[in-house]
Amino acid sequence: MKKNSFKTKIAAACLAGTLAVGFQGAASPVTAEAFSLGSVIGAVIGGAITSAQVNDTIKHYNNTEEGRQEYFQAMKSHYGVNNDPYLNDRLASIMANLTRAIGQVDDTIYQKPYNYFINNQGSFNACCTLGHNMSVNTGLFNVIDNEDEIAVVLGHEMGHGQKDHPAKGMKRSIGPQILASAAGGGLAGIAGTIIANTWNNQGITKPMEWEADNLAFEYMTHSPYNPGACAAVWQRVIDKGGNSKNSGFAQLMAGGSDHPSHSARRDNYAKKLHEYSGKHVSVQGGKVQVNGKDFVSPADSAGMSGAERSYFVAGNLSAAFHNGLGTSAATADGNIVMLGTQPIMECVSGDESAQSLADRLNVIK
Repeated sequence: MKKNSFKTKIAAACLAGTLAVGFQGAASPVTAEAFSLGSVIGAVIGGAITSAQVNDTIKHYNNTEEGRQEYFQAMKSHYGVNNDPYLNDRLASIMANLTRAIGQVDDTIYQKPYNYFINNQGSFNACCTLGHNMSVNTGLFNVIDNEDEIAVVLGHEMGHGQKDHPAKGMKRSIGPQILASAAGGGLAGIAGTIIANTWNNQGITKPMEWEADNLAFEYMTHSPYNPGACAAVWQRVIDKGGNSKNSGFAQLMAGGSDHPSHSARRDNYAKKLHEYSGKHVSVQGGKVQVNGKDFVSPADSAGMSGAERSYFVAGNLSAAFHNGLGTSAATADGNIVMLGTQPIMECVSGDESAQSLADRLNVIK
């Protein structure tokens, strides 16, 4: 399959879809011949052949190195590439950290390393497609400056990749469509439709989203990043655009109408954080609690709401308890609250003093 044939295939797929709509919308007389045994057998055989072609094409892009690279180059051509050195260095660092983290729980990542690039799209999103090919929108960096939260977004997408959700979603979403419309376009029509649908994240289901969310949390706990960022990034989405899955702010990580709400995803992560801490740490209404007692309500700071900050504080506390530091003394190191060797919170204008918080933590922990 040659690289220069991609645009032709996409065009063929669009044409095939247009023709299918026109055909299905046209009224035509039904005759006895339409229900003949020969017609039925022919349709079944033709559908089986087309289904096999779909599967072969998906396998080519998803499982072969040649197909993976073809697809990667096609993505770059389609979206455009942002070569900003600063952003690309940040992305490379985060991807390296996440790869090492995932490798600790799923070493198959080294069998099919991720290809990735920053595209020129201004919206807040990232996607993982066939063949562990990832694209990150420039707009993601415009909305999130915190690397921990960026890591959550990328970890979620890599969760999709590790469980082969893009290929499974393709087979689920375009199988019937292919059989109905793309067969007339031959292999070019099939390939083009697969490409177009994959870029649009078709076929990613609610269970797949939950699985990717849960995997992202697991990856974060094996990384140098704050696990509280998982809930924090969804709090940020809510702060910016509300709880609607279809808000104008973003439909982050394939957040379509059949996907979990932003608050459901945040709360799922908050529950996981509570469990990770040995059930010592929780967040309720922007208040961080330790052993069911109020510890701190962080102030808004530097473009981050107090509610968003609360999950980072809870993440640090959860890591401390998980790593056996819960019985250590809480201290103040300048404006930073410490629990043993674990930094818990950097106090800023509007927060209580680090010493006051350390004293309270020693009482309630």
